[in-house]
Amino acid sequence: MNTKLKTVGLKELRENMEKYISRVDKGESITVLRRNEPIFRLTPVDEEEMGWETVIDFTEINPRGVSGKEILKRLKKING
Repeated sequence: MNTKLKTVGLKELRENMEKYISRVDKGESITVLRRNEPIFRLTPVDEEEMGWETVIDFTEINPRGVSGKEILKRLKKING
């Protein structure tokens, strides 16, 4: 991925958040400045960060839904 590095002021970011979200989604990294000092950077999430691991598939317990009590009971079994 070819990431470009850009800067934006904090006020500009707040006022146009969707615009910058779209740019980051397209691969851009954006450094956010406050009073011309960098305070944080927005970067795209890499593929490794996107991965989700299935811990429990509750549809195996009941395809129509599972109560909160049942979920806690199953989680306690996993965590001991």
